[in-house]
Amino acid sequence: MKKHNILVSSLLLGGLLTQSVVAQVATLNTRMDKMAESLEKKVVTWRRDFHQHPELGNREFQTAAKIAAHLQSLGMDVKTGVGKTGVVGLLKGGKPGPVVALRADMDGLPVTERGDIPFKSQERTEYNGQQTGIMHACGHDSHMAILMGVAEILTSVKADLRGTVKFIFQPAEEGAPQGEEGGAYLMVKEGVLENPKVDAIFGLHINSQTEVGTIKYRPGATMAAVDSYAIKIKGKQAHGAAPWSSVDPIVTSAQVVIGLQTIVSRNLILTDNAAVVTVGALHSGIRQNIIPEEANMIGTIRTFSPEAQQLVHRRINEIATNIAESAGAKAEVKIDVMYPVTYNDPKLTDQMIPSLETVAGKNNVKITPAQTGAEDFSFYQQKVPGFFFFLGGMPKGKKGTELPSHHTPDFYIDEGGFVLGMKSLCRLTTDYMEFANKGVAVKELTLGGQ
Repeated sequence: MKKHNILVSSLLLGGLLTQSVVAQVATLNTRMDKMAESLEKKVVTWRRDFHQHPELGNREFQTAAKIAAHLQSLGMDVKTGVGKTGVVGLLKGGKPGPVVALRADMDGLPVTERGDIPFKSQERTEYNGQQTGIMHACGHDSHMAILMGVAEILTSVKADLRGTVKFIFQPAEEGAPQGEEGGAYLMVKEGVLENPKVDAIFGLHINSQTEVGTIKYRPGATMAAVDSYAIKIKGKQAHGAAPWSSVDPIVTSAQVVIGLQTIVSRNLILTDNAAVVTVGALHSGIRQNIIPEEANMIGTIRTFSPEAQQLVHRRINEIATNIAESAGAKAEVKIDVMYPVTYNDPKLTDQMIPSLETVAGKNNVKITPAQTGAEDFSFYQQKVPGFFFFLGGMPKGKKGTELPSHHTPDFYIDEGGFVLGMKSLCRLTTDYMEFANKGVAVKELTLGGQ
């Protein structure tokens, strides 16, 4: 006998479930799965429309209008303009229960698409003073289309839902324009997790280098916290033919760059913590025979714990300040904290993995190493338990090393993974409602698993 049958039988004997509830759950799951399959073409059409007409963060006006119109057509209570251009739909189930939030991001990137597809983006804009194309080069078009499909599925079964679903379509995941607030941070600040209060939140990210049909996840720290830093080295300008008259900020900056590399290699306990300290740009000078007065560098920091983050921040300050002082220069260091760690609540993750194994197959749900990329889904997880996972979007039979990565002009997604994305979010929602709010572990009750 399959393990889940034994568990369900014991729970039936214990009075926690009735035969009718078990039958209702099985029927609900079957209905949702069939509807997900029937919606595949519709979801693909939505995704291609979003892909062909991308918009940058905090400027997703047409994107938001399309989403809002769809949610309104389903009869939901819809709010627009949340966190600048965000859309929130509220679906009240036919029975009382917890509030589950589902999130999709909406923004494209300042990338000029190079691939040859019928729905290729031709959109262009000015970004940071430069002309550029706009492209959904990270899969947010897929996320929106999948969640719109999920909204249609869950609306069709709302009489059987044991709780409320809050659909969060979020702008500016890639970051707000300079001088603006945005993204998950702003939506949380404006109360998106309140009224009604969210009990748990789920989100997915399609991955171009994970095979279609596969789901990857990690308990605990899953994606890195990201901070940015800027260091200004102030020296003394002089003629390039007389360097002894200068305090050379370029030579000093070069020493700082080398010094920063010792933070990961010599200060962190690498068996406990991974981290990245990258210098992304170094600018100084204007002419070959002038030693300039100052040099400026910028970079990114990636860490997976508050302790590592604090250590890296302290060492950047110490290294830049002391190296500059030793050269007779001065260093000004500014560190901006951006996104926290994307942290999958271990208990929630453990409870919900059987739900994913049911729809994808146990062998297709795999633990992944921590990712040094960042996700502002982390702001929701700071407030409520959250689970974020990766959905395969790579054609079957390919290798990840053969295909372009995210944020590149040739980024490509196989749309064959959309049905699994819909099934996964639907099952996480209904299983959490059906079981977690009864105080029974979902892993003991998921029906249809091995």
